[in-house]
Amino acid sequence: MIVGLTGGIGSGKTTVANLFADLGVPVYISDIEAKKLMKRSVSIRKKITQLFGVESYHLENPNTQFIAQKVFGDKEALKKLNGIVHPAVRRHFSNWVKQQKYPYVIQESALIFESGIQDKYDKIILVVAPMEIRINRLLERENTTREPLLQRIENQLPDSEKKGLADFIIENIDIEKTKLKVSKIHTQLLAFTKAPK
Repeated sequence: MIVGLTGGIGSGKTTVANLFADLGVPVYISDIEAKKLMKRSVSIRKKITQLFGVESYHLENPNTQFIAQKVFGDKEALKKLNGIVHPAVRRHFSNWVKQQKYPYVIQESALIFESGIQDKYDKIILVVAPMEIRINRLLERENTTREPLLQRIENQLPDSEKKGLADFIIENIDIEKTKLKVSKIHTQLLAFTKAPK
């Protein structure tokens, strides 16, 4: 069974992903794998360099800050970049799934609903948190100010829309409550995998 894990920036998706991993669930973090593929894949590097120029890479490594500046506020450029990276991530994830033996796997991805790929998952978990908590987490984590963060948040679908599309919702404010919710969902997912098809 393939489970999608999503949520807006600052909601704490990675924290929730790690809690599932602690329970033994194989977890695929799309953002990390995308960066690895951007580094390893010669064809991805070539396409990104053609799109944004040689500054897109510093030696073997993608210049993520430079690329982020190129796509920030430019939906067309972002669409082109996603058109290069997302199909490669999908292929890589598909191969990774085949190697897993656990009853279910999780793919953590920020833009499941925005990309319209929710049908590719058997179940979807949405992580939410109040806006101020999200902003404060991001301000602690990143060297930035409120304005660019608000713009990034506005680029994502609001939680109110996502809630109606998700199978499970985790409100990630208090870590102990989040752990309990993860444990409960984990039990439910295992029960789904054992249910007669």
